[in-house]
Amino acid sequence: MVRCGDGLAVDADVARAAEDATAQALAPLRGRTPDLVLAFVCAPETEDVSAALERVSAVSGSAATLGCSAGGVIGAGQGVELVSAVSVWAAVLPGTRLRTFHLEVLRSSESIAVVGMPPQHADDRVAILLPDPYSFPIDAFVEQSDQALPGLTLSGGLATGLRGAGSTRLLVDGKVHDRGAVGVVLGGSVPARALVSQGARPVGPAMTVTAADANLVLELAGVPAVRKLEQVVASLPPADQALVTEGLQLGIAMDEYADEHGLGDFLVRAVVGVDPDRAALVIGDVVEVGRTVRFQVRDADAADADLTTVLRTFRESGALDPVEGALLFTCNGRGADLFATADHDVAAVSRDLAAPGVAGFFAAGEIGPVGGRNRLHGLTASILAFGGVPQ
Repeated sequence: MVRCGDGLAVDADVARAAEDATAQALAPLRGRTPDLVLAFVCAPETEDVSAALERVSAVSGSAATLGCSAGGVIGAGQGVELVSAVSVWAAVLPGTRLRTFHLEVLRSSESIAVVGMPPQHADDRVAILLPDPYSFPIDAFVEQSDQALPGLTLSGGLATGLRGAGSTRLLVDGKVHDRGAVGVVLGGSVPARALVSQGARPVGPAMTVTAADANLVLELAGVPAVRKLEQVVASLPPADQALVTEGLQLGIAMDEYADEHGLGDFLVRAVVGVDPDRAALVIGDVVEVGRTVRFQVRDADAADADLTTVLRTFRESGALDPVEGALLFTCNGRGADLFATADHDVAAVSRDLAAPGVAGFFAAGEIGPVGGRNRLHGLTASILAFGGVPQ
């Protein structure tokens, strides 16, 4: 049967923390060698991060190990941000075939190519992906993945180092890299399911996009988009108006034929600016004419409600029974900045999935499926749950 364990250790000596966290993660496996181990390290010095990642790989005994640097780590029921710490997740996955990989980018004057992805097998189900956003074209890779890798679900998060570009470190099977992306493809009998909580709340009416140009929304319901936004904001209560000023989002309906669109029914994308010359809204994605959209805001209450709904709906579906563990890739804009505690998301996942082994990290972007397609997100919680598959 599937069995998962997690561990977390806070220590300025992250190599020592790596040994401690690994021991914690292995304990629930009851002496069985893990099939897959993931490690996440937060530390200011890249050399220390590398040493800690290598230590987890050596101590765990797992043939398949992944890991990365991060601004915060999650394990043992808690989140730790911007403090030297290591979290480790270990799993026994009977019947699952694991193929690890390191993706690199080849550039020419006219194009770029990504190399290193294993040839796809018919029974490949999900891949865990940990990219360095400074050196890897993750937006384009995720956007093209449904066509290039049909049927393969992607789940993961964007790694970062505490010193910005050049300080990211990635681990695969004991070797540390400073660029590209690392991951593992899970095939065969894969007891895993991917979930995404976008954590946004719709405000104002649903509207049809009546004019657009790539990622510019020109008209909403026949009105110039900026003017329509002003009308909608004017109709909102003061509390929601304040949230709009903190970061407006646009939700794109995933099901155009639904009678109503509410919480969780949209692919949420940031409104990144305005084009004053065209009275247009600049969106962090392409929006087509005819799509149903609705403005969205984010706050702690909305994010909590959405995460709870996603987790409980999944648990009640019985898709995995029981849930034995989960990997959690949550945005570095959540945690204490949003919820006043870094423990919020891991506590919710552990509670609502009744999952004993949960670990992950605070990511600079999250990868997970929404509306049947792989997506790159921000300010979300992406979860890959593992457990028993009902017969």
